[in-house]
Amino acid sequence: MKIALIGASGQAGSRILSELSARGHSVTAIARDPAKVASLPDVTAAAGDIEAPDALAKLLEGHDAVISSVHFSASDPGKLLGAVKASGVRRYYVVGGAGSLEVAPGVLLVNTPKFPEIYKSEAQGGVDYLNKLKGEKDLDWTFLSPSAAFGPGERTGTFRLGKDELLTNEHGSSISFEDFAVALVDEIEAPAHVRQRFTVGY
Repeated sequence: MKIALIGASGQAGSRILSELSARGHSVTAIARDPAKVASLPDVTAAAGDIEAPDALAKLLEGHDAVISSVHFSASDPGKLLGAVKASGVRRYYVVGGAGSLEVAPGVLLVNTPKFPEIYKSEAQGGVDYLNKLKGEKDLDWTFLSPSAAFGPGERTGTFRLGKDELLTNEHGSSISFEDFAVALVDEIEAPAHVRQRFTVGY
């Protein structure tokens, strides 16, 4: 497939880029500084910025799918969504956050007493963006939330999928960037959560 990846040089984005390249997809890797994009087979680095949505929309045109892997608190969701819609690409995948997942019926992780204050703005941005997508009629979107602990690790290919509830085990709630990328690319290759959010964890 021909895929555009916004935020290709970031922590999650770079792992998604690597996974896409390893599976033979052709990727337009978009970053504000394309020099930071890894040099990989079938990857073309391109300069793009959410703050320039018209130019970004032009970059996205002609792709089979768009992935956005950007911080919610550092981007304008209206501009980002507008650029994707203006590009004419229907399939849209979002690297979400764990804050919008439920820890009990009707109780979001971001609203629990022990949720770190330093991450609240980003987490609430993810909640708001997911709610915005739920009303979106022009895109076949998918929002993938990681587990609570989301960081560098190994690509094991062994994990669980869930829907709207935070996944936990005896060690807590976690997923590596590498295995998150596997789950996301699996979904792109065999869509099972169109216009839905789902989650991945160990």
